[in-house]
Amino acid sequence: MENHCPITQIQTPPGFIDLGIGDPPFALLPLDLLRQAAEACFARADPAILQYGAEQGNGYFRRALAAYLSKGFDLPVEPPNLFTTTGASSALDLLCTLYTKPGDVIFVEEPSYFLALRIFADHGLEVVSIQTDRDGLVIDALQEELKSRLPKLLYIIPTFQNPTGHTLSHPRRRQLADLSREYKFMVIADEVYHLLQYGSPPPEPMASYIDRGNIISISSFSKILAPGLRLGWIQANNKIIQRLVTCGLLDSGGGMNPFTSAILREILENGKLAENITRLRSVYSKRLAAMDGSLRRHLPQVEYHLPQGGYFFWVRIPGVDTLPLQDKARAFKVGFRPGVRFSSQGGMKEYIRLGFVFYDEDTFEQGIIRLRKCLQNKI
Repeated sequence: MENHCPITQIQTPPGFIDLGIGDPPFALLPLDLLRQAAEACFARADPAILQYGAEQGNGYFRRALAAYLSKGFDLPVEPPNLFTTTGASSALDLLCTLYTKPGDVIFVEEPSYFLALRIFADHGLEVVSIQTDRDGLVIDALQEELKSRLPKLLYIIPTFQNPTGHTLSHPRRRQLADLSREYKFMVIADEVYHLLQYGSPPPEPMASYIDRGNIISISSFSKILAPGLRLGWIQANNKIIQRLVTCGLLDSGGGMNPFTSAILREILENGKLAENITRLRSVYSKRLAAMDGSLRRHLPQVEYHLPQGGYFFWVRIPGVDTLPLQDKARAFKVGFRPGVRFSSQGGMKEYIRLGFVFYDEDTFEQGIIRLRKCLQNKI
């Protein structure tokens, strides 16, 4: 009989500090909040929450989500423009299924979220990387690439990007929306970090451009509540929403996750989601500052731009190929994500991604010290 039965995606050996983890910490997963919401949901005694759901998603949930996003984004969000998903990853996979075929071109940022690249590979898409800088996707580079080929999709993480932490500037957001309409390609904006700012608010979400260009915004509750809920949403114009609602997957299985969305309706309506995000911002901003301090103290030779939100530091270690360094670091009981994993063209070899939310401040400090010792080749 097998004694080890993993129940989470996180599997690290005892005493190992994996600074590459991009998951919320266990201590901040709101068990009591979800229990109370479930009790309130069951108190309504509505068996419809256990039935096949409406294709677009539970109407009460979408109405509550629209009201919440209207406040959080400071712009009007309407329920008909929302489509319920089982998370951002499933939304991305569904959009690839409906709007692409093997061999189609998709533009991505360089670097980009490495697991999104895996989804594009599953669909047989040709990935073309577009240059980025501290203000996000470089529009001049995009326009130059558009002269030679047209993508079906452009995938972007516009706010507190994974892995760089950079945010697409307001002027570039407007330019991107205009280009998507002019050249007739779709932009999938992965906006899962948009509400996790620790300084000044970011520019308006790409969701605000759904009627101006070919923009599809995807997001989820994974970073702002709990990933195990497997619940998220797509925000798009009516034409795109109707394409989603009438797809074969939903015709067979009904709307996505009607049970969980019924529970989340309670948290949206009672104001507890806003309270939870405020709590996360408070904790994560302190951890961001702690990692910044640890890097400055113990690894003064590295280079990085201080993120203003999200989950990650994107750190350059000049002259070091970080892929073999990853193997070496295991002997020092410390981990990270090497930069090459985030490149579709085998670049970013001197970079590492470090997550700053999963561990407490003292653990981060110890992890950075271990990384320093690894670089110095001392046990």
